[in-house]
Amino acid sequence: MDDSEKIVDWLAEGTEEVVSREALALKLYHSKKDQRPLIVKLGVDPTAPDIHLGHTVVLEKLRQFQELGHRVVFLIGDMTARIGDPSERSTARTALAAKDVATFATTYVEQASKILNPARLFLRYNSEWLGRLSFDATLDLLSKMTLARMLERDDFAQRFNQHVPIHLHELIYPLMQGYDSVALATDVELGGTDQRFNIMTARHIQQTYGQPPEVGIFLPILEGTDGVRRMGKSLGNYIGVNEPADEMYGKVMSIPDALIVRWATLLLGRSPDAMRQRLQAGENPRDMKAELAHGLVARFWSSEAANQAEERFNRMFREHEVPADAPLLDWRLPWRGTALDLVADLPGMPSRSEAKRLLQQGGVTLNGVRLGLGQEVEVPLSGGWIKVGKRRHYRFGRHG
Repeated sequence: MDDSEKIVDWLAEGTEEVVSREALALKLYHSKKDQRPLIVKLGVDPTAPDIHLGHTVVLEKLRQFQELGHRVVFLIGDMTARIGDPSERSTARTALAAKDVATFATTYVEQASKILNPARLFLRYNSEWLGRLSFDATLDLLSKMTLARMLERDDFAQRFNQHVPIHLHELIYPLMQGYDSVALATDVELGGTDQRFNIMTARHIQQTYGQPPEVGIFLPILEGTDGVRRMGKSLGNYIGVNEPADEMYGKVMSIPDALIVRWATLLLGRSPDAMRQRLQAGENPRDMKAELAHGLVARFWSSEAANQAEERFNRMFREHEVPADAPLLDWRLPWRGTALDLVADLPGMPSRSEAKRLLQQGGVTLNGVRLGLGQEVEVPLSGGWIKVGKRRHYRFGRHG
């Protein structure tokens, strides 16, 4: 099993947890011995039209299994999406219409093909089996889990203790996802650390149906552009893989300096130790962000597109967009707060209501990225600039 253990080491790089490494090594060993590829599953609920950079952390790991010749199943949760994953939710999700789920599913596959090899990708929809479950079969599935066990998950426990409603359809979500693994006879399932309860439930459900439990591989959750919360469309802190090259480049340049090492590690496979050493040696964080922005645009578009985006960013925001005599704000950096607080504190801003109006009209950009009214922002240590309206510009220095 020496080769299998070496492969496990490779597959475990960058993960938070593998449950368990020994089981994965054994599955790889028997896969090679029996010449049977493993069935590796990633379940995705198409609840929005975009795949963002946070999703790509898991997709990159899935691609490694493709390279090893295993059967990679990209499972579209068209049935589960109509409920919505309750993981890390303080309230119930709004149910989606079937037509919206179908539309989002199409765009998901197109975007995932930027990372995965579409010719070696097996696309399935869980409505194929969940939509055909009889009432008897559904009752049998419900009997596999107790209410006490379901309420052990943190999000449900918190909502129960705070008297926040928990709807019955939310309780069956993990069971539906577990049945997906039974229907596919999954050997390995990938997900973010927020999926731990769901995947561990799937392992349990498989065993109750007489199948060996799948191996769970858990990937880190990528922080969004605000540097605080997980990347998510609803939070407005995401970068979609289909965003135009210039917009993607500009958004990466706007992230807090504290994200440089983590993003470079999770998204481009850079050595975290090497990145930290460069920062400790005094390298300008702005230059390292430019390297990160270039690498990501090249990854999802092309090297030529990355070169052009970098050139346009430098030309527009260094030479033309920000006047040389723009006032330098003597603020202690990094600065963190809401977009409204940021704009209201700018010199010459007549009132907080005027700052609110400008944000509502989309008239404020920070380092080339438009700010929203309720957005949490950070002005990084590397500084940058802010544009208010058509003519007012301010520069941030590098004050400690």
